[in-house]
Amino acid sequence: MLRKILSLSVLTGILTAATPAMAEDMLNSGDTAWMIVATVLVIMMAVPGLALFYGGLVRTKNMLSVLMQVFVTFSLMSILWAMFGYSLAFTEGPFNSVIGGFGKSFLAGITPDSLSGSIPEYVFVTFQLTFAAITPALIVGAFAERIKFSAVLLFMTGWLFLCYIPIAHMVWGGGYLAGLGAMDFAGGTVVHINAGIAALVGCIVLGKRVGYGKEAMPPHNLTFTMVGASLLWVGWFGFNVGSELAADGTAGLVLVNTQLCTAAAVIGWLLIEWIARGKPTMLGGASGAIAGLVAITPACAFVGPMGAIILGLIAGIICFWAVTGLKSMFGYDDSLDVFGVHGVGGIVGAIGTGFLASTSFGGGGFAEGVTMGGQVWVQIVSVLVTIVWTGVISFILFKIVDMIVGLRVPEDEEREGLDATQHGEVAYHL
Repeated sequence: MLRKILSLSVLTGILTAATPAMAEDMLNSGDTAWMIVATVLVIMMAVPGLALFYGGLVRTKNMLSVLMQVFVTFSLMSILWAMFGYSLAFTEGPFNSVIGGFGKSFLAGITPDSLSGSIPEYVFVTFQLTFAAITPALIVGAFAERIKFSAVLLFMTGWLFLCYIPIAHMVWGGGYLAGLGAMDFAGGTVVHINAGIAALVGCIVLGKRVGYGKEAMPPHNLTFTMVGASLLWVGWFGFNVGSELAADGTAGLVLVNTQLCTAAAVIGWLLIEWIARGKPTMLGGASGAIAGLVAITPACAFVGPMGAIILGLIAGIICFWAVTGLKSMFGYDDSLDVFGVHGVGGIVGAIGTGFLASTSFGGGGFAEGVTMGGQVWVQIVSVLVTIVWTGVISFILFKIVDMIVGLRVPEDEEREGLDATQHGEVAYHL
């Protein structure tokens, strides 16, 4: 009996000692199952969520064009991500502070047995693919109703490689901003500021829609917009909670923070709209929800639930001002307010993370030796790097695309609508 006890003790000691080292490379079926679900949720965000949200906001004659731009952009980016994108974003390269290498181009070396932490690497590749595919699709809303379909596809291809992938590598792939200690859990800089700045540049370069400011251009179907916003809200839990890459306590914190910030932003937007315009609107509620989802994205694992509510209220109010006062002040035609919601909301969330992650606001605190002031400065630097990098490159890309295929459709085609002139079909037969 003594011999059995001693043998069992030795075996237990060996297993205990081995567990920490083995855990790093051990498949976890629970984490894997959740990450597959999270990936599918993000796909739902883009098609149909984003497509319906944007589609309902344009005029009837341009409904299909927006659906096509989102749908095909998401598809094209998926292929490009598998070919080169994943490798450039998540491997090391000779210019590693900015971009990775080509070692895993065409997913070379990845097998069903390859792991990324506790999940199959193929699952991680696909999860990150959804981020890379939906981010360029966000830009579509800025130049809706006036851009050539060929120009969209050409611009998006260049933008993925020159803007999205470098910023993703800088933040999540071990590059420059990661080295600074920037806090961006699920894409405040990588996704929302990145897309928002490109959107602002795009709508300025293309110019205003024919009749903008002189003709009424109301959304043609707010029901679609509400459904799209709701699908985005649901899918965003895959976006944010999935970024933990595990089913654990942090995932639970991200879950509650995402819900509370979004709800608070709805209330914040509607309250300021009610005060400023006399009536709260469904469009305002949907827009507030997106603003809250955007703002919590970088902060969701770092702030506490009460901090998430504060961030949501602030984001709802500031983004309302951005799509009304700021837009009117400068006179740009951001068709569906991509900059006002994603760009401004992303900036609010990124900088707000530096404040609200403090334990004073119920957050998880900062890295050892880092003060609130120091972290806020790092967050500001990450915002500025993203704005300058994406702003300059997007401007150059738009100009190159204009020289190659032209950006805008002719005025007569714009008046007729892009559904018929660009795609030869219409959304509705009246």
